[in-house]
Amino acid sequence: MDIASLVGIIVCFAMLIFGIIAAGGIAGAVHYLDFPSAVITFGGAFAAVLASFSLQDYIAGLKSITLIFKAPAVNITEMINKIIDLSNVARKEGLLSLEEAAADMDEPFLRKGILLIVDGTDPDLVSAIMETEMVSIDGRHKNLISFWETLGSMGPAWGMIGTLVGLVNMLYNMSDPGAIGPQMAVALITTLYGSLLANWICGPVAAKLKADNALEMMVKEVMIEGLLSIQAGENPRVIEEKLKSFVAPKDRGTTENAGGEE
Repeated sequence: MDIASLVGIIVCFAMLIFGIIAAGGIAGAVHYLDFPSAVITFGGAFAAVLASFSLQDYIAGLKSITLIFKAPAVNITEMINKIIDLSNVARKEGLLSLEEAAADMDEPFLRKGILLIVDGTDPDLVSAIMETEMVSIDGRHKNLISFWETLGSMGPAWGMIGTLVGLVNMLYNMSDPGAIGPQMAVALITTLYGSLLANWICGPVAAKLKADNALEMMVKEVMIEGLLSIQAGENPRVIEEKLKSFVAPKDRGTTENAGGEE
């Protein structure tokens, strides 16, 4: 579990509650609850997003919020070490020996590449197949990211719509000076709700999904580069140095000597 996302969302909410209570006390917190404002802002924003996506993509987008709480399944350093181990096996026993290793692979993308190599597929075709699948995965991930970015833009927009509705109602009741303040406050609550939806939920979720997608695409690039190097019969040490270029310099030490005997 990625605790950073959970802690970040909880702390953001805690800071909001602290600000509300510090300014108006616990009793004043009820002033920030308004059902019509919530219906306009949240209902309007989610309905507008529904109109922007297919029902299947809409449901998938909602479910994707759980992804930000999951730690990345694949570590790039571990993947480099695994590929170097595969290169040593292939160098000693030949490419056909990798078929047995593929059966124990938990990563379907890597397993698919290994089986293509074992089948004697042309390197250019292996590269084309793997890159096509990577682009397809990237596209699906970006569709989920787009869902949250769209929802994040709709939140403040519908919050402003709610504010305008509240201001119209306030202007129609200018004859009652005592009601102007409370009605103005209710009108502004919709803007608050819209900003919360965009900056407390949608923005962080979209940013986390982008970061996770970038990491996954980098790991898949490492897999493709490593498998093609193995197929070309390159020296495991050369493969190691090539793949280490994907890793930040401070993390490259963890791959040292991972290749074992050359």
